[in-house]
Amino acid sequence: MGARVLLVGQGGREHATAWKLLQSPRVEHVFVAPGNSGTALIATNLPPRTTDIEGIVAAAKQHRIDFYLACSDDPQPLGLVDRLQAEGILCYGPSAAAARIEANKSWAKGFMSRHRIPTADGRAFDDYAAACTYLESLPPGKLWVKASGLAAGKGAVGCETRSEALSAIKEMLVDHQFGTSSDTIVIERDMPGWETSCHAFCDGKTAVLWPFSTDYKRSLDGGEGLNTGGMGAYSPSAGISDTLIGDIRRLVVDPVIAGMAAEGHPYNGTLYPGIMVTAEGPKIVEYNARQGDPESQVLLPRLKSDLYEVTRAAARGGLASMEVRWSSRPSVGIVVASRGYPESFETGFTIRGLDAIDRDVLVFHAGMKSAGGGFVTSGGRVCTVVAMGDTMEEARAIAYDNARRITFENAYYRTDIALEAV
Repeated sequence: MGARVLLVGQGGREHATAWKLLQSPRVEHVFVAPGNSGTALIATNLPPRTTDIEGIVAAAKQHRIDFYLACSDDPQPLGLVDRLQAEGILCYGPSAAAARIEANKSWAKGFMSRHRIPTADGRAFDDYAAACTYLESLPPGKLWVKASGLAAGKGAVGCETRSEALSAIKEMLVDHQFGTSSDTIVIERDMPGWETSCHAFCDGKTAVLWPFSTDYKRSLDGGEGLNTGGMGAYSPSAGISDTLIGDIRRLVVDPVIAGMAAEGHPYNGTLYPGIMVTAEGPKIVEYNARQGDPESQVLLPRLKSDLYEVTRAAARGGLASMEVRWSSRPSVGIVVASRGYPESFETGFTIRGLDAIDRDVLVFHAGMKSAGGGFVTSGGRVCTVVAMGDTMEEARAIAYDNARRITFENAYYRTDIALEAV
């Protein structure tokens, strides 16, 4: 019998991961908790929500899960990997202790300091007055105010002025904008440069880098608008060289593997550092203890190796023996969203055009649900349209041509995804 694999999450990332896993001849069935309308087409959705750890563990036992692949952010800091391992289920994903590198930015800041990982100058605060005093001591310049805990990719606020920073501090520490996730905040100096995303398969001892990708966090063209979970991505990133890849591995990936092991909680799972390439070299914006979204949607179609085989080997500490192969063809993903996202937006609109998508173009579902034999919108980021091509220009043209075919009331998308690469 083949493997019975569990994923937890409900976005395009989980749809893409399930799609890739099911290409393995060794995978019998994929289960997704809670999943979405896309995973329902190819896998079995389960009722528990992403934070219902006991419900997920019970469902895993009921459905005889024998492998868990962590790809979303909520469950690991709450101890899902620890609980599943206690039930004898093989897991590819970080323990709660290792997941602090994403879930607790204050702890992560200390970890980076202990292991001399280059990052922005900054400090953590849980006291409003102390944070304001520190802010007043800083010279003029752009700052970032970040919720220390998980905030669905929206907990980092860029502040051009001191008054903007004061407002962000108040909203997080006093008004509890992100609930308990902003009980502690981190205030950082800006790092001028350009941003790229790195992913790596990790088994506690070895890290194998994925191709690099670039995502677009702001809601509007030209980097304008509010911070979002991601409005599109492309791979490979423009500006990446072999020298830079070597520096990133040496400075920001290998020290995590060595540091986590030295501190007694080896990092097993996908590590996803957000990196700013500065004049002084690569520096960490933040670490994520899981796959990126929408980066996964453009990266997994480029993976030529068997995702199940690679992650299973990593879960057993055998990543060094695996050859991980990737396609050289570029990929571009366009997020089609509900106008008003990431703030208020309406849902329930009929989605048209899904049957008009080219055969070799992928549509990964996110904020949509089944209704009346079709689909309606149910969230901010509705879907990601992904195309590959022989060149970045071709992949981009195909992706946008197909994204335009998907229509619903109040649909919108950025028009500049991958423009810098062509």
